[in-house]
Amino acid sequence: MSNLSRSSEIRASVGQPSQSIASVAPQAPHPSRRSHSEELTLSSESPGRTAIPAQSRRPVTTATAAGLDRFNAAPADAAETALLACCDSLRWARRIVGHRPYPDLDALLAAADEAAYDLSRDEIADALTGEFSAGPAESAPAVAHTALRAAHAAYESSFGHAFVICLDGFPPEEHLDQVLAGIRSRLGNEAEKEQAVAADELRRLARGRLAHLISDAQKAAVFTTRGDLAGHTGRADRPDSPSVAV
Repeated sequence: MSNLSRSSEIRASVGQPSQSIASVAPQAPHPSRRSHSEELTLSSESPGRTAIPAQSRRPVTTATAAGLDRFNAAPADAAETALLACCDSLRWARRIVGHRPYPDLDALLAAADEAAYDLSRDEIADALTGEFSAGPAESAPAVAHTALRAAHAAYESSFGHAFVICLDGFPPEEHLDQVLAGIRSRLGNEAEKEQAVAADELRRLARGRLAHLISDAQKAAVFTTRGDLAGHTGRADRPDSPSVAV
């Protein structure tokens, strides 16, 4: 089936009422919701290159502080394995681990952003293979499952990897519409442009997953374990973050 036919099929599906998707969250073709007070900083490793958006300071909670302490003190292999559940790139994980300790969560997230920006095209492609296409909530009507399944199939056929999008800031009832609209819009991208869009969405997803991993006391407990962590494959089982691949 041609891309045009797939786009037409998806377009016909989007007119359905908004449905909640329990397992999806934030990324690409939607308008940016960056705060007016947010400024851009420059990469220290690549002078003159716009790199990391400055983020507003996050409130420090007891759970976040404890999670960060565990991350800073964790064995390198345990920390790396847990990070692979946020972004399936070993170089990304090793670079973050190698720059410990971090004084606060914002410093850790800035390091995660910088490490993501410095991934090569091949490394980004490899990390994208670790993502998966989630469906809507089981309670969603059949038409929602059908529309999303068709949209994902069209995207994966065109670009060879799962569609990733970050929906931070969007209420759950808007997730389905945002995902369908995002796929429909991005199907028209050339491969090179789409990889750039997907790479930025992957960075944002990794950031959200990492923030949740550190802030959730139960999730942060993985940092006290050595070796392979069951379930943390960087694929289907992700930290329960409002930002996940769809």
